[in-house]
Amino acid sequence: MRVLLTGRFDAGEREAWAAELARQLPEAHWLDDAEADAAPAGITAAVVANPAPGRLVRLPDLRLIQSLWAGVDKLLADTTLPPSVPIARMVDPAMNAAMAETALWAVLALHRGFFTYQAQQRQGQWQPLPQRRADEVPVLVLGRGQMGGTAAARLAAQGYPVQTWGRSDGALAPRLATAQVVVNLLPLTPETRGLIDARFLAALPRGAALVNLARGAHVVDADLLAALDSGHLAHAVLDVFHTEPLPAGHAFWQHPRVTVLPHAAAATDERSAAAVVVANLRALQAGTPIANFVDRGRGY
Repeated sequence: MRVLLTGRFDAGEREAWAAELARQLPEAHWLDDAEADAAPAGITAAVVANPAPGRLVRLPDLRLIQSLWAGVDKLLADTTLPPSVPIARMVDPAMNAAMAETALWAVLALHRGFFTYQAQQRQGQWQPLPQRRADEVPVLVLGRGQMGGTAAARLAAQGYPVQTWGRSDGALAPRLATAQVVVNLLPLTPETRGLIDARFLAALPRGAALVNLARGAHVVDADLLAALDSGHLAHAVLDVFHTEPLPAGHAFWQHPRVTVLPHAAAATDERSAAAVVVANLRALQAGTPIANFVDRGRGY
């Protein structure tokens, strides 16, 4: 089996993936871009991390595109992707658990005022805050997929009243009206791009908070800043941004009501994610069902 490993990787990242994939599937012939260019025939699968546009159209025998990332919005933006070749996205239980841990940390910190205590420490203030119970802090999780479902279950287990919302659920405003914390784990699609705008934020009760762990393009930055500056929104925990790394001088860096994370809510673990990839490659060889196909029409 000839498999291309291609995409945009940080320094040393491709080598780590290649080593782990080869360890778990040593019988495969793992190729880089140069090898694929020299002999594209017979490559039946491509394991990808947001590859360069046009990279995969050159492979005449391609039968599967397996993404290393959970989000496939950047991959689907390549209009040259072979339309008949199925795409599988990454659904890694270890990543789902890590994302749920970050969601729980953020909600706990918001609920118990820990970000406020951090600010008070910098100012030398000793001021205990009123303490609410978890069952007094309704949480709305946007997204009913693997990550959203895992996060919702983890939050509910800690006593938070949790609602979930997906694109097929209809009206969102009534659920926003009762939420003290919104955790966004939606996929980025044309329908969800810019969803978190002035109207969305105005539908929240005064003093609510936002945790965005999905994509920066879900948020209209100017509208979020206006809601924070007015005090309507108490705090925002942001892990993802329109431009990454977040540019120096961006208002989010120094805003007293914003906590910035460097797209670190749930790092991919090569060990567990490689097992997901290998299972799909073996299914492709055996002619058995492949997991986590992407619906190109829906965008995830």
